[in-house]
Amino acid sequence: MSQPDAASDTYSYLGPAGTFTEAALKLVEAAAGKPWRSVNNVGEALDDVVSGRSVGAVIAIENSVDGGVSATQDALARIPGVRIVGEYLVPVDFVLVARHGTALADVRTVNAHPVAYAQTHHWLEANVPGHGHIPASSNVAAATALLDTNPTADAAVAPPGITDHHDLVVLADSIGDNASAVTRFVLVSKTLAIPARTGSDKTSVIVELPADHPGALVDMLEQFATRGINMGLLTSRPIGDELGRYRFVIDLDGHVLDERVADALLGLRRFSPRVTFLGSYPRADRQESEVPLRYSDEAFVEARDWLRAIVSGEPDRRSAAPH
Repeated sequence: MSQPDAASDTYSYLGPAGTFTEAALKLVEAAAGKPWRSVNNVGEALDDVVSGRSVGAVIAIENSVDGGVSATQDALARIPGVRIVGEYLVPVDFVLVARHGTALADVRTVNAHPVAYAQTHHWLEANVPGHGHIPASSNVAAATALLDTNPTADAAVAPPGITDHHDLVVLADSIGDNASAVTRFVLVSKTLAIPARTGSDKTSVIVELPADHPGALVDMLEQFATRGINMGLLTSRPIGDELGRYRFVIDLDGHVLDERVADALLGLRRFSPRVTFLGSYPRADRQESEVPLRYSDEAFVEARDWLRAIVSGEPDRRSAAPH
């Protein structure tokens, strides 16, 4: 992609070209035909958004094999003024690449990012027995290092499509140990406008516990359980100021305009010294939330109307609560 001409149209992603993050950015309809800016880390991507160099940035936040991406979660907690406005799922698989003229039987050492190596080491042990592993800073860097004048490895673990960008040959494809591995990416923007409800939504927050005492975590979780809200992600991260102090990155099923979610956020605000609202946005899998009647919007509205009638002295309607 070309370098940006107008910052307001630019989208940032963890590069260089050929990364899984670039594959996720290709799923963002609004980014089609716009300038893309390759950055080196999550902090730089978010700084692009905050400074206005980019209108949005795509960053990895969760992997189905390795869990939450701590660098992203910590950056979202540290950098104010950004919101998640969309999410995208990218299947994660890998290929083994080498310089032209190299055969699989020739491979003795393999370049691989530590995460990629962890997700392919069973295949490598079976097909490249006794190999040595040389850690790389990224999946693309693992491959491009093979093009050095005196490469230190014979092959590299890389994303599919890497040969579209670099003059290498694929020795084996689909070498991932988990065929169902998926990485979840989010689109982050500075806009405060919340995407409309779709009925298939997710809300992300970061919550700090008020104190380190028995039952504090249960007290927080009850804010969701008592309102029938399912959590798709619950990850703890150290705040860093002292031992025993943690913040929690949480994904909730539902939208901030859903009565049950809004009520839970109000409860969190009363409970926690700091609640960071990261955003409400459509789910990538389009799976609709199943909500029992007693947690529906209508149930919350009916309950408020019932209490208002009591306070205002209206006659007892004897209405039954939804079940």
